[in-house]
Amino acid sequence: MTDVQTVIDTLILHDAKVQTVDGLWYLMRIRPYRTLDNVIGGAVITFVDITEMKRLEDSLTQANAQLRRLAVVVHDASDAITVQDLEGHILSWNPAAVKMYGWSEAEALEMNTRDRIPPRLRELSLARIHRLSRAEVLAPQMTQRLTREGTVVDVWLTATALVDEAGRMYAVATSERANKAAVDGSAG
Repeated sequence: MTDVQTVIDTLILHDAKVQTVDGLWYLMRIRPYRTLDNVIGGAVITFVDITEMKRLEDSLTQANAQLRRLAVVVHDASDAITVQDLEGHILSWNPAAVKMYGWSEAEALEMNTRDRIPPRLRELSLARIHRLSRAEVLAPQMTQRLTREGTVVDVWLTATALVDEAGRMYAVATSERANKAAVDGSAG
């Protein structure tokens, strides 16, 4: 009643999200009611069911919180983590990738992942992406990548298909770790 009286007294419209004891959500709108004589004769209160919208909003809030936590993990990971679309354009490049390969994030986001694969391995890498697109699970593999300076680095690569709600692959995420034995020059 206080909100209704405030709207009548101030002519300022009032909107609020309200929840029933059953857990349903409504958008409550209070508007002043004017008579034909242009006199405020009361207020009109309408309720619009926004339960589904509120559920989606809550789900989106939870998903965003989860993404922020995941982003921190990816940012702080010691492995180079990248994401590329199906044409090979790099979409994401974490600080460990900067350290391992030498390209800044801004530079990497202008690149195609093919530029980081030694020419003799490109066909094999494209075949692995094709296998991922058929929903095959691929074991981590030893492969090679190029640094900004053109040095070949032996890496353990794990590739994961990123799929949408319909199950269609839209990107590939990779985790890459320098092969310690190759870096140290030791065997094993």
